[in-house]
Amino acid sequence: VADLGFAKMISNPQINVGFLAVAVIVGFVILTFDLQGGLERVTKYMMCLLIILMVVLAIKSSTYEGALQGYKFYLVPDFSDITPRILVAAMNQAFFTLSVGMGGMAIFGSYLGDDRSLLGESVHVIALDTFVAIVSGLIIFPSCYAYGLEVTAGPALLFDTMATVFRNIPGGRVWGSLFFMFMVFAAFSTELTVCENILACVREMTGWTRKKGTFLIALTTALGYSVFRFQPFAEGTAWLDFWDFLVSNNILPLGAMIIALFCTSKRFGWGFDNLMAEANKGKGLKIKPWMKPIFGVVVPVCILAIYIIGMVTFEWR
Repeated sequence: VADLGFAKMISNPQINVGFLAVAVIVGFVILTFDLQGGLERVTKYMMCLLIILMVVLAIKSSTYEGALQGYKFYLVPDFSDITPRILVAAMNQAFFTLSVGMGGMAIFGSYLGDDRSLLGESVHVIALDTFVAIVSGLIIFPSCYAYGLEVTAGPALLFDTMATVFRNIPGGRVWGSLFFMFMVFAAFSTELTVCENILACVREMTGWTRKKGTFLIALTTALGYSVFRFQPFAEGTAWLDFWDFLVSNNILPLGAMIIALFCTSKRFGWGFDNLMAEANKGKGLKIKPWMKPIFGVVVPVCILAIYIIGMVTFEWR
């Protein structure tokens, strides 16, 4: 698979369906132990080891020839490239990576105990997510300039760039195996939680069994660059870009706005007093009464603005 390269690999239906079958089987086995007993037990230590490995790789990347060019590209902003479309894309990515506006937040949140406040834990999640994102850039962009790789390759950066890095460092086969094994478990932590809500909805609407629903739904993305090869929007887009449009540009921002209104308004749902009572349980940062206008007015208005700008600036054709 490594010899194929990322682009050729995702366009091969046999490889993708085979990996899909493995992912579904492993995911089913993990979920049989429930979320905390299965997923949390598997990923808790793996994620700690992945972060340590990423820090080591970031330090190693700083020694490459061309690392300074990579840091310049990554860390020095070019304000002429910051457009409304770029800002909306960044905010949509923030919604996605923080699980805001989709089922992942609800599922993970339901397993939190009352010993820690929700606001405090939210700050921890944001800080850790930001740290991982920054360290990832410190690994990838110096490596791109060191080995002459394309810095705007998108998802391929993780696979092609890191594969090149591991081919050129001592013990790269071992380090690479560990890195991608940890990435598999990181992917599972997202896959299992996000898919659970979608699968539950499809099962209620169609009556499909869990096994049938899981495999058939996942096929639509596994074959997104091969069998389902068409351009739904601008030239160069693919079937998965349509799903990305539905989720990133619509479901995530609108879902986040609905959650904000539900948590702060009795007319639409829970109400701010109930939010404070629940979120302030345990140790950590607390939500204050003066924050109500921020959660109930400022946040929904900002999200609505992001959604409208995203629709206006989207490249339909």
